Amino acid sequence: MNTTLPFIVTGGPGSGKTTLLESIECEDTQVFPEVPRQLIIEQSQIANGILPWVDLSGFAELCFREMLTQKHAALDSPLTFLDRAIPDICAYLSWGNLEIPQHIALEASSGYQQLVIFCEPTLETYVQDEIRPYPFEEALAIHKKLYALYESMGYQIVSLPLLPIKERKALLSSICREYLRAV
Repeated sequence: MNTTLPFIVTGGPGSGKTTLLESIECEDTQVFPEVPRQLIIEQSQIANGILPWVDLSGFAELCFREMLTQKHAALDSPLTFLDRAIPDICAYLSWGNLEIPQHIALEASSGYQQLVIFCEPTLETYVQDEIRPYPFEEALAIHKKLYALYESMGYQIVSLPLLPIKERKALLSSICREYLRAV
């Protein structure tokens, strides 16, 4: 197994992924930001921008291009984390009852560590806003779809409990370093 492959940190919207990943970025760790959130911000500022609640397939293609670039760039660091990754696109398309294009499914199945870190949204972490317009119950449904998709693709899932950020950060680091020592 390639120990330089990136780790995916994922889970339902509003689960504290971004906050956690922002807290761990340092000299020996590279973190790639969440693509869908950034694209929603960008596309919201364009007339007829491509947004997931209007054109999920088109938005998925935008995400795919950016996430593929991240995936390749992540190979340059010894310990890399992605805030969501290409398998998430598959889950969102599935959640929207849309077909998963073959090129996306192919890229989703390799090029990542087999261990995936999941964060679950809680009432404590979830904030509904313009970029996250769904109610909490829908965020949980998305989380379950993501979990099922990753599991069906054969990824090993570790659920990271909600803890104070320093403890959550230490647990994430410990889990990933232990996993890398074992492979």
